[in-house]
Amino acid sequence: MDFGLIILLFAIGFVGSMISGMVGIGGSIIKYPMLLYIPPALGFAAYSAQEVSAISAVQVFFATLAGMFAYRKGGFINRSLVLYMGVAIVIGSFAGGYGSQFLADTAINVTYAVLALTAAILMFFPKREEDNGDFARVTFSKPWAFVLAAIIGVVSGIVGAAGAFITVPVMLVILKIPTRVAIASSLAITFISSIGSTAGKVMGGHLLLNPSIIMVAASLVAAPIGAMISKKINTKALQWILIVLIVSTVVKIWTDIII
Repeated sequence: MDFGLIILLFAIGFVGSMISGMVGIGGSIIKYPMLLYIPPALGFAAYSAQEVSAISAVQVFFATLAGMFAYRKGGFINRSLVLYMGVAIVIGSFAGGYGSQFLADTAINVTYAVLALTAAILMFFPKREEDNGDFARVTFSKPWAFVLAAIIGVVSGIVGAAGAFITVPVMLVILKIPTRVAIASSLAITFISSIGSTAGKVMGGHLLLNPSIIMVAASLVAAPIGAMISKKINTKALQWILIVLIVSTVVKIWTDIII
């Protein structure tokens, strides 16, 4: 593998994983378009949407694992929320990840674009404001959490994204979870989801080993750094970072699809 490509892949993985740790996403909303567009723009061979989604699925597994460990001592991870949404999302993500082998690249890109657009719209809805540290008393609708997680799992498994960039807005807007609990719990849920989507991608035969290893190495370094930064940032700022990331990706993906 070209040394320049190795550096580029590590940089993409590092940036995406640091943001992953900051805002509780797996990082695919950043890494998916970066992997799809940056290598060919710099003269390297282009990866197909199937290959990009497979690399993303594996990288998300390790990025969320590293980020989750960075949050474990803060008491922000809600175990009940992780259990209900985690079980549903891993089933859905396996189905989506395995089923994606029967879809064309265009269908995968459109699925990703619709998912990102939905997340962007949700982020502009009113969210729970209190973030007073009483995280043990967080309540939510368990049936809604299960159903929504199952749906997220299927569509996110298709694109290898683990669904965190839609899971966080759903937690904030529909389930009314406090921001820091949503971010920390989302990393745990996304880790569980990535088990299903990664297994599905591997069984589908689209995994590229060397790029995946490079991205994983970047994740293990960058995700804990992002988590540490997140604990020092105001929750409103975290929400706006997520909004900017999602909206930027929505504009880019839809522009490419339409044009």
